[in-house]
Amino acid sequence: MRYLFYISKKYSIPIVKPLSEYLKKMDHEFAFYVSEKVNKNIPDEWKEFLIMNEIDKAINYHPDFVIVPGNFVDPRIPGIKVQIFHGLGIEKKSHYKIRHFFDVYGTSGPFITERYKKLQKRYKYFLVQETGWPKIDHILNYPTENLKKKLNIPKGKKIILFAPTHSRKMQSAEELLPIIPKIVNEDEIWFVKFHELMDKNLIRNFTVQTKEKVRITDDPDITPYLHLADVLISDTSSVVYEFMVLDKPVITFETINRKDKGINIIDPDDLRKAIDRSLENPGEFSSNRKKHLEEINPYLNGKISERLINILLEIKEKDLLPKKRMPLNLFRKLQIIHHRKFRKGYLR
Repeated sequence: MRYLFYISKKYSIPIVKPLSEYLKKMDHEFAFYVSEKVNKNIPDEWKEFLIMNEIDKAINYHPDFVIVPGNFVDPRIPGIKVQIFHGLGIEKKSHYKIRHFFDVYGTSGPFITERYKKLQKRYKYFLVQETGWPKIDHILNYPTENLKKKLNIPKGKKIILFAPTHSRKMQSAEELLPIIPKIVNEDEIWFVKFHELMDKNLIRNFTVQTKEKVRITDDPDITPYLHLADVLISDTSSVVYEFMVLDKPVITFETINRKDKGINIIDPDDLRKAIDRSLENPGEFSSNRKKHLEEINPYLNGKISERLINILLEIKEKDLLPKKRMPLNLFRKLQIIHHRKFRKGYLR
């Protein structure tokens, strides 16, 4: 079998990493079709493999499967198109939007699977399979030895991570950023990880004001900071569920759903109190975190990538795809074919 990873965003690299590692271990053939931004951030271990930037090369590669951690894929590339999602943003309506590009949806857990099964019944041309989300393998298997030393973190310091979403309706940055410089304690180191699509002016202003108190990270992979952090502050971002995999406390600001997964605040002035409470009793919401992960991504054995690839092989070998044709979806497909596809915001 031949696999092609279709990657348009830098933050998708760690989603695909464990899949590429598994395919390499099993001696399967695979390659990458990437955007310009991704190409500048290619991990060293990928450089031994075929990396393409031109669509003609991707078409001529003729993959059996095109694996996509995003919402769009160029329809000219042959093969079974597989959507593995760019996050666990299960509260967002866009997470369940069918854009008519994919033959298979690999869902992360029962809550998402149930909703996609209803969509499968409605549209009848694609297949839904519960695979787990591959980035969870990356998080669980991430090498943490000497991590504090690598990032120059003194002993005894508590680590606070703020990682807001970029979504205008769900973001917490505008409300919480002004509070942060006022509440940083001497025994703490704060990291802020802005989303790749966050408002650049907001980031610039905050960076100038807080450069002595807060460390801004532009690393496309937030995983090392998840391992370092004692507490995560966010909103309705996918990163909350990623952090919960490590069974550590989360603080959310005006989160939309599952408010009992941690401390959910409505008033920014309550942030310091919520941090102190989380540090004093990190296990307070542990049972709630585990309960929610059972619905969202229950596969925590580090073998989601193996599970996903085996499911895809079974689909191919047993010819399990529905016979109904995918809708033409001409307008969307023409947008991709005739534009600089990876630079357009609507191609997230």
